[in-house]
Amino acid sequence: MRFMLIPRPSTPEPTPAPADAPFDEAVFIAQMKFNEEMHKAGVLVASEGLSASAAGAHVIFKGGKSDVKDGPFTETKELIGGFYVLEVKSKEEAIAWARRYPGGMGNDDVMEVRPLTGSDDIPAEFLELIKKAAPTWSESFHKKAP
Repeated sequence: MRFMLIPRPSTPEPTPAPADAPFDEAVFIAQMKFNEEMHKAGVLVASEGLSASAAGAHVIFKGGKSDVKDGPFTETKELIGGFYVLEVKSKEEAIAWARRYPGGMGNDDVMEVRPLTGSDDIPAEFLELIKKAAPTWSESFHKKAP
């Protein structure tokens, strides 16, 4: 089973660290060791940090058209700084890994644990539509974990 772990601030409006705040090397090293531990255990599929929202954009779909809104985005409660994708045997195992997370960079965090949708979660008629509409992608979608 694949799960996404999404660390985010625990408060809707986190207090940003001052621009001149010192870099917390100990927290950073602890996070890198967490990545290494999951990698060595063979459960880490992907782990990436996300750049600041100023470098991003929202593509908004309305009335059959799309519009683009460039960052930065002021609603910090909607922003995440990164993610992990794990391949584990159960939700309980994903939670066990999430509990080992060394915490945020100066904030209280919540680690959201969400299962990724797999072929077992989709009705058979939708799987057939996926196979017809996206034959090469559907092959990777149907692959099972070893």
